[in-house]
Amino acid sequence: MTYVIHGATGAQGAPVAAALAAAGKKVIAVTRSADTVVSGARVVVADYASTAELTRAYRDAEAVFVHLPLASEDDRRAYARHIAAAVRAAGTARVVFSTSGSPLAPADGGDPDGRTGNAVATLAGGLADSGVSHAVIAPTLFLENLLMPHIVEAVRERGALPYPMRAGFPVSWASHLDVADVAVALLERPEVTGVVSVGQSPAITAPDLAEAFGARLGRRVRFETVTPEDFRASVAPLIGEGAAADVADLYRALDTLPEYAIALEHSAQKLLGITPRTASRWLEDIGF
Repeated sequence: MTYVIHGATGAQGAPVAAALAAAGKKVIAVTRSADTVVSGARVVVADYASTAELTRAYRDAEAVFVHLPLASEDDRRAYARHIAAAVRAAGTARVVFSTSGSPLAPADGGDPDGRTGNAVATLAGGLADSGVSHAVIAPTLFLENLLMPHIVEAVRERGALPYPMRAGFPVSWASHLDVADVAVALLERPEVTGVVSVGQSPAITAPDLAEAFGARLGRRVRFETVTPEDFRASVAPLIGEGAAADVADLYRALDTLPEYAIALEHSAQKLLGITPRTASRWLEDIGF
C-alpha cells in the first residue's frame, strides 16, 4: 500500500512517515516545497489551499494521514473543505485525521458550507459526509508542550515546572509519538472508525509530571502554577501573539473543568491495544 503523509517533516507526521518507511511501505510526503527531503519517501508538492493539488497527491495512495496546520481559523476551515473535497475526488480508501488536541466542537449548524465554527469539526464532518473509511485521533494536551525553552530552563535551573493549570487538575497527557503509534495502526485497520482518544488513563496531574522530570534529573522538581496571561506572554515570542492568545484562552477554559481526561470506551487502549507512554517513558524516549 501507498500512504500519503501530511506534515512529514513535523512533530506529528515525521514519526508516522518514518515508521511506515521502516516497515517497507511506500510513503508520499506532502509538502509545500519541492526542495524538501524526507528519508524513505517520495515528496509531492501540494498546498492545503488547493483541492486540485491535494487530489493529485491523494490519487496514487490508498490511505492518507492528515492534520490541520497552524493558521487562522478561517484558513483552517478552508483547508478542511479542500481536504474533504480532495478525498472524495481522488477516491481515497482510508483517512486518518489527528485533531492535534483541538476540541471536536460542532461546526456552526447554520452554515452548510462550514464557513464558521470549528475547523476540526468541519474536516471531521466532511470526512463523514464523504463516505470514506476514516478515524479521528483525538489527543488532549501534548507532553511536548513541556519542552518549550522557558519551561525546560525553569526545570533545569530552578527545579520548577511552570504551567498554567491548577495542581490537582487531572489530564490525559499524550506525546506526538503516541499519536504516531496510533496513526500507523489506524492506517492499516480500516475496520476501526470514528473517534479514537489518545492519552494516559487514569489521567495524571502536573505534580506527577514534575516528579517524572525530577526522577530523570536525579533531584526534586516542584510544580509551579502560572496564570494563563503569564503563559501567553512567555509563548508569544515563539508562536506569535494571535496563537498565544488562543492558547491562553484554552487554559482559561480548562480551568473551569473538573478534569481533562479521555473516555476509555473510545481510547486507543481499548480499540487498538495501544497504551500511551508514561511521562517517565516519554522523557526517556526523547533523551531528556
